[in-house]
Amino acid sequence: MRHRAKARQLSRTASHRKALLANLATSLIKHDRIVTTEAKAKELRPFAERLITLARRGDLHARRLVERRIKDRAAAQKLFKELGPRFASRPGGYTRILKLGHRAGDGAEVARIELLGE
Repeated sequence: MRHRAKARQLSRTASHRKALLANLATSLIKHDRIVTTEAKAKELRPFAERLITLARRGDLHARRLVERRIKDRAAAQKLFKELGPRFASRPGGYTRILKLGHRAGDGAEVARIELLGE
């Protein structure tokens, strides 16, 4: 039974899912947009938006909370130096998910998740 289970399992263990979301968020921060499956994009959205909200705060505790999840120093620097100020006046909704159709190899639904402009 799935009672009160909110997150998608993505056919992974909890630790694998946590690492997957951290890696996807790192790629999203570095490149501003990534192409992945629709389910992964939908799981990534709240994870990444929480990180950007912490970057908007910009204090030491927020930086430590972000670096707990994002292991790449360059991505964390970009998050606090560029993305935090970029979304400073925006009260949430920093990402957009665009559905791209089906992947040729296995027919999986593919989507592009991207960071919005100012």
